[in-house]
Amino acid sequence: MCVVRIARTKAELRAARKALPGTVGLVMTMGALHEGHLSLIHAAEAECDSVVVSIFVNPLQFGPGEDYENYPRDLDADIALLDTTNVKLVFAPQPEVMYPRQPLVRIDPGTIATRFEGKTRPTHFAGVLQVVNKVFNLVRPDYAYFGQKDAQQLALVRTMVADLDMPLVIRSVPIKREASGLALSSRNAYLSENDRIAALALNQALTIGRDAAAHGASPAQVRERALAYLTAADGVKIDYLDLVDPDTFEELPLVDGSDGPAEDSYDAHEEHVWEAEGGAPAYPTRGLLITAAWVGPTRLIDNMEVEFLGA
Repeated sequence: MCVVRIARTKAELRAARKALPGTVGLVMTMGALHEGHLSLIHAAEAECDSVVVSIFVNPLQFGPGEDYENYPRDLDADIALLDTTNVKLVFAPQPEVMYPRQPLVRIDPGTIATRFEGKTRPTHFAGVLQVVNKVFNLVRPDYAYFGQKDAQQLALVRTMVADLDMPLVIRSVPIKREASGLALSSRNAYLSENDRIAALALNQALTIGRDAAAHGASPAQVRERALAYLTAADGVKIDYLDLVDPDTFEELPLVDGSDGPAEDSYDAHEEHVWEAEGGAPAYPTRGLLITAAWVGPTRLIDNMEVEFLGA
């Protein structure tokens, strides 16, 4: 068991950071810690001499009418959980510490941030990258660990680090799931018993798509099968379900293996069809199935990597 030091101000953080030995790994969180966060911490512990966890519910990444005020907060419970790890330092500031005034200089997340999560939450990723950039500058980690569940966020953080030549390495950690397959999330606390059962359809739909790809289905067929399953699921309202490049979050051109474009039952997206020389379908090697859906009043996201047998 480790006694965690808590820094609540930037000055306290600077002083504590100077005392940390060796390589430093950072895990950024908004609190309400669970096993998913612990998987990030364990990955950091395995690679770094010292681990810092930030706990901050960032107001800039919440839009009007979202759950900023109601987002679960229990710092005492979070610290008790962290006491079972080797985390050396927790940075837990109040909003006025992070933002003494409304920031005048902002991070522009670019076109990736206008799709999917960014389309539903237009200001979200600008707020995410603003706080990530600030915490990187304050903690100065050698490595930072992010969960694959927030795949679009992960892609944007990696892009920011590469484009701005930030001196750290980004590590991704696989999604932690309950035995049922439901991806762990702090927002799962909002789900009723019936909602939790309905929410299993997200993982099930993605698994159907992944398995279809492994058995030779085309990108169009993979997306269509996953979408059909989730559309038919009781208690689920789809925001989006799509197949994208894991690195760029560009929609994958859909290839159905026939002479014409694939049928698309979800008209929120345009079709793109690749063809190799000679007119034969040209398959990508891999993709990422992504989805967001409301289950009751709760909006959940999930994703799953797929590999194409026909590639």
